[in-house]
Amino acid sequence: MSYRTAGSLRSVTLDDVRGAQKMLSGVARVTAMEGSRHLSRLAGAPVHLKCENLQRTGSFKLRGAYVRIAGLLPEERAAGVVAASAGNHAQGVALASALLGVHATVFMPKGAPLPKISATREYGAEVRLHGQVVDETLAAAQEYAAATGAVFIHPFDHPDVIAGQGTVGLEILEQCPKVRTIIVGIGGGGLAAGIAVAVKALRPEVRIVGVQAAGAAAYPPSLAAGRPVSVLNPTTMADGIKVGRPGVVPFGIIEELVDEVRTVGEDQLSAALLLCLERAKLVVEPAGASPVAALLADPGAFAGPVVAVLSGGNVDPVLMQRVLRHGMAAQGRYLAVRLRLTDRPGALATLLGVLSAVDANVLDVSHVRTDPRLGLTEAEVELHLETMGPVHCVEVGQALREAGYTVID
Repeated sequence: MSYRTAGSLRSVTLDDVRGAQKMLSGVARVTAMEGSRHLSRLAGAPVHLKCENLQRTGSFKLRGAYVRIAGLLPEERAAGVVAASAGNHAQGVALASALLGVHATVFMPKGAPLPKISATREYGAEVRLHGQVVDETLAAAQEYAAATGAVFIHPFDHPDVIAGQGTVGLEILEQCPKVRTIIVGIGGGGLAAGIAVAVKALRPEVRIVGVQAAGAAAYPPSLAAGRPVSVLNPTTMADGIKVGRPGVVPFGIIEELVDEVRTVGEDQLSAALLLCLERAKLVVEPAGASPVAALLADPGAFAGPVVAVLSGGNVDPVLMQRVLRHGMAAQGRYLAVRLRLTDRPGALATLLGVLSAVDANVLDVSHVRTDPRLGLTEAEVELHLETMGPVHCVEVGQALREAGYTVID
């Protein structure tokens, strides 16, 4: 007997999603659908970007949070709501609660980015910092709910939340009626499950592909086992899909309706975020860029028209800086080299002349003179260079070696 027979699939219907769409009218934005000529050329078919990064609060999470809280009984609303999140769900619950006049308490990890903490407070929620990881924060929120009677608003494992997220699927069908493939990132599975319910009910031939970060991919082993299983210590820069165990309700839907779940690596996520910024002029967080990462990894695998769901744009500026540098390095546009040279006047100028001759742009230079591995007249120099691709990186290394420098790997 399939795991989905526990009621997961039938717990969310097309009528539920349509009801959620009516409820969200005037609350959530109908986000833009933007074409991407660059991705279309790569895929050999039209590719469109569904820009949930431009949604209120910066992600799709407002949709599900609002539908869930709006559906509470008056006495439940009076008790308030509580949630646990490192960012997007926190902001969605905070704004939804403010719009509905419900008091919200949101538990966030102590290491959550300051912009996300500030935004959650500005939307009107009481923020409590607890724990170092989301699992600890989640436990604290559930304890608070048990002690106070506040209603716990789960980020993905509830039919109302899934119905709210499914409104993204209805918009996709309205904006791109000929869509043949929808690619969507998966963490706990609420967004993918909601889209699948809506789209498969109306257009069962549309292929739905889920994407997970390779270091936090709980769905492939769960689907193989036929039940949700946990991944220990999930690790990825894409914190929006960094979930160690699928939700029970979305798992049953995804098992039945999602055609395939792929994984992408950190280099691919970085490259996708960089592409969204440079080519589409869109600020997207790593989780939101995961469908683009899947396209970049295997562009010919998806029948078009393709819609890639950019699920969120709430990225910490510090992380953005690191990810962009990582993405540039992955594309051969950023090169860090260490080498040894004679420590004498003019040596650095000579080195910079070699780099200038091969059109390498020097971003940063640092010196080490006191390492015991160095000779008495040697210095070690680390340079961060902006380059023009993998071939250019090879040319830079070759030019340095031909000039007599010892490049340290």
